[in-house]
Amino acid sequence: MSDLIERGVSRVCYGRMPLPDGRRGRRIEQVIIDRPQANCALDYHLVLPAPGTGDGKGILVEEFTRQDDFSANGLHSASWTPGFGWWSSASLSRDLRSDPAALARVVPAERAGAADAYRRLGGGDLPSEAALRTYFRDHQPIATAPPLRLGPTQPPDGFHERRVYRVLFARDLRTDQVAALRALWRAAGGGAAGSVADGRRESGGDQFTWELRRVAHTLAWCLDVTVLMRTDAVDAVRATLTDLTNLLRRYGLIVVTTERFS
Repeated sequence: MSDLIERGVSRVCYGRMPLPDGRRGRRIEQVIIDRPQANCALDYHLVLPAPGTGDGKGILVEEFTRQDDFSANGLHSASWTPGFGWWSSASLSRDLRSDPAALARVVPAERAGAADAYRRLGGGDLPSEAALRTYFRDHQPIATAPPLRLGPTQPPDGFHERRVYRVLFARDLRTDQVAALRALWRAAGGGAAGSVADGRRESGGDQFTWELRRVAHTLAWCLDVTVLMRTDAVDAVRATLTDLTNLLRRYGLIVVTTERFS
């Protein structure tokens, strides 16, 4: 319990009941929060009763676990629905990334939107992110491997490291959404073949460029991010990947994983 107190949780109460996926298991009935909320880091989703309906019937909260280089190596998740409380949602998280029917019933949301749905459905105030992490029960590992070497093996002069990341997303983008991203990023159209939008950023001498493209003519997209590092500021890598990922979530895409290619 001491580790929960350090994370801002003073008391956790448990109960057993059938869960929405048919299993019996332990669910958390109540969490008492003592400390202020930290900056949002979790991914929130609304779970719809049917595709295209406006009001959610529950919420899904997820968090990727990551290696030191920010590539993903696992996924935590938990769901809440009225009458059941919080329950392990590992099966839902898997399905929405592989089953179009499940994907159609889940919509990414900001924390504020999830909090509104939670309150409207009778849950009260949405717990802090520290408390939400205590609901994670079934960690799903994501297979990892040493980075593949794509492109030049050596960084250009003046840089000490070159990294390439790929963030994979499920769901499609509309033509107007792609156009909006091109305008936002001031895309120059100089990306590789298949790129529909591209952008660049510089931070403290480090250079970031990215390209958005459809994956294999399916309802999926990838964002390829190339990092040329002049400094050792890995926080800038994390911040840039997080900002870009969150932006695409606001356009309705569901994050599948983050890979590192070099």
